[in-house]
Amino acid sequence: MSFESFESFNPPTRLLMGPGPINADPRVLRAMSAPLIGQYDPAMTACMNETQALYRDVFRTKNEATLLVDGTSRAGIEAVLVSLIEPGDRVLVPVFGRFGHLLREIAERAGAEVHIIEVEWGEVFTPEQVETAIREVRPKVLAMVQGDTSTTMCQPLEEIGGICRAHDVLFYTDATASLAGNVLDTDAWQLDAVTAGLQKCLAGPSGSAPTTLSPRAVECIRGRAHIEAGLVGDGHDAGRGVRIRSNYFDLSMILDYWGEARLNHHTEATSMLYGARECARLLVNEGMDQAIARHALHGGAMTAGLSAMGLELFGDQRHRMNNVVGIYIPDGVEGEVLRRTLLDDYAIEIGTSFGPLHGRIWRIGTMGYNARRDTVMTTLAALEEVLRQAGVSITAGSGAGAAREHYQQKTQQTAQQTPERTHV
Repeated sequence: MSFESFESFNPPTRLLMGPGPINADPRVLRAMSAPLIGQYDPAMTACMNETQALYRDVFRTKNEATLLVDGTSRAGIEAVLVSLIEPGDRVLVPVFGRFGHLLREIAERAGAEVHIIEVEWGEVFTPEQVETAIREVRPKVLAMVQGDTSTTMCQPLEEIGGICRAHDVLFYTDATASLAGNVLDTDAWQLDAVTAGLQKCLAGPSGSAPTTLSPRAVECIRGRAHIEAGLVGDGHDAGRGVRIRSNYFDLSMILDYWGEARLNHHTEATSMLYGARECARLLVNEGMDQAIARHALHGGAMTAGLSAMGLELFGDQRHRMNNVVGIYIPDGVEGEVLRRTLLDDYAIEIGTSFGPLHGRIWRIGTMGYNARRDTVMTTLAALEEVLRQAGVSITAGSGAGAAREHYQQKTQQTAQQTPERTHV
């Protein structure tokens, strides 16, 4: 192979309407092109402090320990689990999709005794199911996904934090796919650790994992660090007091890197920091309630359009995420062939699925920068055309028409709910 023939990589323009990643907001990309500075430059540490403050608002928390883990959303997951879990700890993972299995695998690699409970894909857990399992397993950590894009379901968490506190269980949730598109209230719901990624509702590229830790979680992590340093006595059970098994993902050191001590742990991914800060700044300026309402509006329009085209929605729609919907692939249609046609003819990407849903459903996202009316209408019109080419009987314009009606209804409802201003 002759490398002399290689030119700069010029990726094709795509409209990414799958379950993530999505098209990054141009303002985020511009922020990432800013000049690099040293990691202890006062401007750099000020940027880090501002980023922490912004993400406290995004996570709806007062947690001082709110920071970025450099790496994709999976880096945040692994950092939390390897830092909380010691070998032999019991961990309970309720699994309702692919990413519950990911939490199980990471916890097992950290040496945990992992117990799982499962529901059929397309369903979620009740608080009673979770509490029953906690009583039986008596775990140190409950690890649970909020929004699982493999099934499009959003697990209700409001009551589970209180259950965990009552049983002295640390509660971690993976909010990669749900944060900023669905309600997540870290403090009110008593969540001990939450991690996310930029590449979905936060409207950025993959590569940074916003993370927040409650004082209880920090105490657990700091306790392990003190054991490693020989600052507490022995008396632990066999296998206890084992040092955090990762250097890169050791949150005790990452906390010191982001905290006042500014102890060197790694060289911050500066451009990703700029991008993550801009993602949070845009959301906070929009308002978190408004951002969630935007995802609900456009996700609802997409769902209305797909239903009007005669496509069957997947899963319990009472618990579908605002930002992604699953639809069964119509009989007689080759799912991957149609996805490729949509990509080749219209430069639009939608998602396939995994595990028991592989080859059965497509997943269509309306999230982040792509949670807009024009992307919804364009996707519905293009999907209708390729489905008709594949022999599916669809009334012309039904999808886009239903989406338009959805927008009109929501506009009217908003107008009725907004009090008229009195002009003086």
